[in-house]
Amino acid sequence: MPRTRHTAAFALITVAAVVLTACGSGDPAAAPAGAAGRATSTEGEIPTQDVVSSVKKNRDAAALLPADVRASGTLTIASSVGTPPGATYLPDGRTVAGTDIDVADAVARALGLKLKREVAAFEAILPALGSGKYDLGTGNFGVTDERRRTIDFVTYLNDGQGFAVRDDSKLAKVTDLTQLCGLTVGTAAGTTFEVTLEENRHRCAEAGRKPYDVKTYSDLAAVWASLQQGRSDVVMSTINGLRYAVEQQEGVRFLNEFKRLDVGFAFKKGTALAPAFQAAVNGLKADGTYDRILKKWGIGASAIESSRISPPEIK
Repeated sequence: MPRTRHTAAFALITVAAVVLTACGSGDPAAAPAGAAGRATSTEGEIPTQDVVSSVKKNRDAAALLPADVRASGTLTIASSVGTPPGATYLPDGRTVAGTDIDVADAVARALGLKLKREVAAFEAILPALGSGKYDLGTGNFGVTDERRRTIDFVTYLNDGQGFAVRDDSKLAKVTDLTQLCGLTVGTAAGTTFEVTLEENRHRCAEAGRKPYDVKTYSDLAAVWASLQQGRSDVVMSTINGLRYAVEQQEGVRFLNEFKRLDVGFAFKKGTALAPAFQAAVNGLKADGTYDRILKKWGIGASAIESSRISPPEIK
């Protein structure tokens, strides 16, 4: 059955994704997250408290930067913007905010760099790194063995894959993808979720059951609309994103975590930037900035013990 009663808070999620579509790839963000603002006290508002501007330069980490980067003092970062807590737009429609944004801005301050941020479609960022269009990218990029063949990562979060359903669903928990046989699964295009679903679709036929149908969408607002309107039976997305989104809508519930993945800054293969970024993230953990960022966005359970460079995929 369609769900038409949304809370005002969920409207923020939808508006954020629509604005992303309207802006298109390459539009610069007007201002970095972490600018002065008040902590939110109203349910559904995007938190705007400043947890970044107090970060001091980490000279040891900055010394690891290539000489040409230290000389220019600027890097171009591509950011995929969708919904909280990863990255979203504030109500002005231009300022981006989220965990990805705060961590990137804090690392830049620690390294004494300025980030030239461009908003880009999630599926366009990783291919563009190899061409040199961007120096690095963020977008809740999960570290997988397949991606490590062509991309270097510096980890700063642990998130992963999960499921959500409407309240009327008979699904209680998905521990094996064959439990989805015969259902329609909605997810975002170009993601690890799409890859996981497509790679395992054959298992339904092998079990003598009707395969599940995978519906992909270009933005998360469309993914959630497909669930609310009954065009999808279940949604597969990030654990943190699902937990946030179900709190902002009526008639849907978080089902369960399916698989954890490390999340990191993405760079072209063989980048010389990785050691400096790793040292900067670990410095933010040591001085408490990292914990403050995760607390602001309510994702303390996604903290990592230490940053790593292109670790093996979590199995």
